Amino acid sequence: MTQDLQFLFLGLGNGAVYAALALALVMTYRSSGVVNFATGAVALYVAYTFAYLRQGELLIPIPGLPTTLDLGGPVDLAPALLISLAIAAALGLLQYFAVFRLLRTAPATAKAVASIALMLAVQALLAARIGTTPVSVDPILPADIIEIGSIRVPADRLWFAVIIVVLTVLLVLAFRLTRFGLATRAAAESETGALLTGLSPERIAYANWALSTMIAGLSGILIAPIVPLIPVSYTLFIVPALAAALVGNFSAIGPAVAAGLGIGVLQSELTHLQSTIDWIPQSGMAELIPLVLILGFLVFRGKPLPTRGALIQNTLGAAPRPRNLLVVGAVWTVIAVVVLLVTTGSYRGAVIMSLTLAIIALSQVVVTGFAGQISLAQLTLGGVGAFVLSRLTVEWGVPFPIAPVLAALAATVVGVLVGLPALRIRGLPVAVVTLGLAVFLEAFWFRNNEFNGGIDGAAVERPTLFGIDLGIGAGDSYPRISFGIVCLVVLVLVALAVVRLRTSRLGASMLAVRANERSAAASGINVSRTKLVAFAVGAFIAGLGGSLMAYQQTMAVPEAFTAIGGVAMFAVCYLAGVTCVSGGMLAGIMGAGGILFVFLDRVANVGQYYYVFTGILLVVTVIANPEGIVSDIYSRLEKLRGRLGRGQVTALDTDLEVSLTADELHDRSSPPIGDVVLSAREIGVRYGGVVALADVSFDVHEGEIVGLIGPNGAGKTTFIDAISGFADARGTVALAGRTLDGRRAFRRSRAGLGRTFQGIDLYDDLSVRENVAVGTTASLHRGADRPPLDAAQMGRLFEVLHLDGVVDRPVRELSQGQRQLVSVARALAGRPKVVLLDEPAAGLDSTESIWLGHRLRAIRDAGTTIVLVDHDMDLVLDVCDRIVVLDLGTRIAIGTPAEIRSDSEVTRAYLGATHSGQELTT
Repeated sequence: MTQDLQFLFLGLGNGAVYAALALALVMTYRSSGVVNFATGAVALYVAYTFAYLRQGELLIPIPGLPTTLDLGGPVDLAPALLISLAIAAALGLLQYFAVFRLLRTAPATAKAVASIALMLAVQALLAARIGTTPVSVDPILPADIIEIGSIRVPADRLWFAVIIVVLTVLLVLAFRLTRFGLATRAAAESETGALLTGLSPERIAYANWALSTMIAGLSGILIAPIVPLIPVSYTLFIVPALAAALVGNFSAIGPAVAAGLGIGVLQSELTHLQSTIDWIPQSGMAELIPLVLILGFLVFRGKPLPTRGALIQNTLGAAPRPRNLLVVGAVWTVIAVVVLLVTTGSYRGAVIMSLTLAIIALSQVVVTGFAGQISLAQLTLGGVGAFVLSRLTVEWGVPFPIAPVLAALAATVVGVLVGLPALRIRGLPVAVVTLGLAVFLEAFWFRNNEFNGGIDGAAVERPTLFGIDLGIGAGDSYPRISFGIVCLVVLVLVALAVVRLRTSRLGASMLAVRANERSAAASGINVSRTKLVAFAVGAFIAGLGGSLMAYQQTMAVPEAFTAIGGVAMFAVCYLAGVTCVSGGMLAGIMGAGGILFVFLDRVANVGQYYYVFTGILLVVTVIANPEGIVSDIYSRLEKLRGRLGRGQVTALDTDLEVSLTADELHDRSSPPIGDVVLSAREIGVRYGGVVALADVSFDVHEGEIVGLIGPNGAGKTTFIDAISGFADARGTVALAGRTLDGRRAFRRSRAGLGRTFQGIDLYDDLSVRENVAVGTTASLHRGADRPPLDAAQMGRLFEVLHLDGVVDRPVRELSQGQRQLVSVARALAGRPKVVLLDEPAAGLDSTESIWLGHRLRAIRDAGTTIVLVDHDMDLVLDVCDRIVVLDLGTRIAIGTPAEIRSDSEVTRAYLGATHSGQELTT
């Protein structure tokens, strides 16, 4: 017990670092919405600066200049500390000014990618300028031993923890009691509101970035005497720090700091236990602590990161449909064969490495580019395939090509486990989970001599097929052309599969999930399963790539599959263009060890600075062209085609044509009203102590158009959310006599309950046709009574809604009215029994609204019952058979349009008590 307590105290040193970095993470996120993965690397730079100052030298990070500047003698502790913290503050200001200020309106993903790029650039720069030899620093805090009973604890650990706790208390008080703290919280809630009250969100962000970088730098300085400076390990301090920040949901300082201290303490204790208890693995257990904390907190308690009140939110990058597949694929395959034939030695080896890296990059395209899940573990999953391949070929004698396929399946299992947290979370927390897993697997498996074959690596038997040696060779025959052809064949097959995935219904579902999970569920897509399938497919592809890398190296080695390498792989993929197959191919060319890397290293000797340049270029790309290099190339080619008169894009008419036929100008006889098709009983919704809906009940009969109206805040959209499965609600819902209670949103859609959204929620990266095709998902899981639309029926749907002229346009190019119609068409494509239309006339003028009313009648006449929510009272009163009126979450009236028009309660709700005698008009 004494030793256990002693190790707990020893963990306060690392725990204080994690706590300080978590504190810095929370501050940068609250002030600017940035999850700053570069925080650990910045702390490393400041610590190096301090260490060299103490030796009498000033660190100069700029390539081409001397590494240090001689100051004539050692700098005393206090001046060195002040200078280092001043440099840290300047570095924080520079980061915000040069990078994150320009990304203020960008999505959180783009900001995170930029911070990842900075992390890689700073770490690579320090490694190139200083090297990876550990640097020791003289003690800063008292280093004597404190005895607590029989426990002996170094005093510096306790002092370090106390300093961070005191700093945390001071910051909490400052944020709560000072004008600066109030301004920071106000800007985090709403930048617009801050501007209206005279606050400057930019100045607030500058101050918080300077302060947070100083805190991170202080942690790096104080831990340097305890843990010698090593670039990789300091950079990866970000993983437990991210875990701690997640406990505070990137908003609460106290819980984040407490979690950071707790992680350090538990890691120290587990390190002690693994050396004393035989059955505990001897490696990787410390890295397990933050991963378990991340998973446990996110899955069981976690919430999405708090959304800051930014001025603008941008959309994700486009994932274009592949064109001219056979011609383009054949040309590039021939080029690859020629390059393999004409190169020799290290250049051919680099070509082969580019082919294998491209395979792993395509796994990133599937997971991130198609499904929108930020995975930093794809290279790690490749490592899983490589190390499993060793066991399969050496110990069990499984032959090629069965062995790499089985190894890829093993990686698939791990990939699915990686994807499980994504069922409950989305966005940046998924990236944190995957990074934590990569760090854990590297330490627990890849660098554990019990599992990885020892210090010489895990050997892999060379591949043979029908007696033909397909191995990479050795000596003068290295690398053999036959192995390069094998890698090329696998790459071509994988690329074709990914292209097929992009054009398939599953690929459209992935893109729908990436764009808007809520809207995807409303189209009948099982969001959770789609995410898992994306992780599984991506892991299988990564496992194949990792297996080929192991064949190329004749063994699996941990250095090829590091967590930092995985982060770098993600950065290169994003830089090249993570949303398309050609981007994956370019990422293979640009990756470490690939042909571009080797060429630049040979010609310009830039190998050690390669990731510095990559990081800087990625930052520029995120700011200037977030869709990557390939997207920019495509856009330039389109402009060139236009200048040559080919593929000329005509201007899109943004006006909605509203011409009506003679029959449509006259009232048409309505179909007979049938039995109850939708029944809602005692629907209630509460948000905390606020009652949004109070026991609302009514029935909808087949063949009706039922209006749902009420003042703003009456609960109309909340009611639709409740019955369609998007809000937790009490009460019962039945569709065609079958209960929907307890069913998730996508299952209610598949049962025949379609809907649109007030915010439209289209998939901007898809064309009109693809958006509507996604909507047919719901009908695929229904009986023969409402089979999916065939091509002719789909064409008729486009004609009815006057979308036939824009079916192949990306929906982001459409006018507001056209987007509304695409939303309606997508809901109708699932052939629902009842469709819930939320504000379909929003953005339409009176003429367009009249036209929409006739379209709604045509839809009803074709057999779809409609529940209509809209503020256009002329439209509602004109097209609806019955109207339900809500006010403050309560049903106050139900009846025909004539009855509702003259109802005094309805008039009072809309016009107020002083006008209660007036008739409801528009």
